[in-house]
Amino acid sequence: MGTCTLYTDGGCHGNPGPGGWAFRIVDSEGELVASDAGSADMTTNNRMELIAVIEGLRWIVANPLQIGNDPVTVITDSQYVRLGITQWILKWERNGWRTSAKKPVKNEDLWKTLRTLQKETNPHWEWVKGHSGNEHNEACDRSVQDQIALLS
Repeated sequence: MGTCTLYTDGGCHGNPGPGGWAFRIVDSEGELVASDAGSADMTTNNRMELIAVIEGLRWIVANPLQIGNDPVTVITDSQYVRLGITQWILKWERNGWRTSAKKPVKNEDLWKTLRTLQKETNPHWEWVKGHSGNEHNEACDRSVQDQIALLS
């Protein structure tokens, strides 16, 4: 059995500022199955990174026949996303969506959505360094920049 791989990226010009997100889904044969991108007028980099993953996982949930029973791997260049969903989120939930400093968790709405999707898809999470030559991460970054340019 192969793996369905979800590549994601998000970014913005200014933080906050105009932002974009993008994802690409590659099947176990290495074929591009789906891609999408979007934008927001005034947002943050972290929100765009989270939305990219959320939209990609939503696509996977809505199109199960496209990937079969293959397990899902999410590849992100955001340590915020990877560490947030694999390490920090359980503490946030236990602490009533408060950080260890007792402050509200930023982007709580998106983290809750991502947590639900994580439970549905049970993905494996991997980090890749941005702008390091990974074909699909670079393609997502180009889509993000295109989305931001549309707002400028």
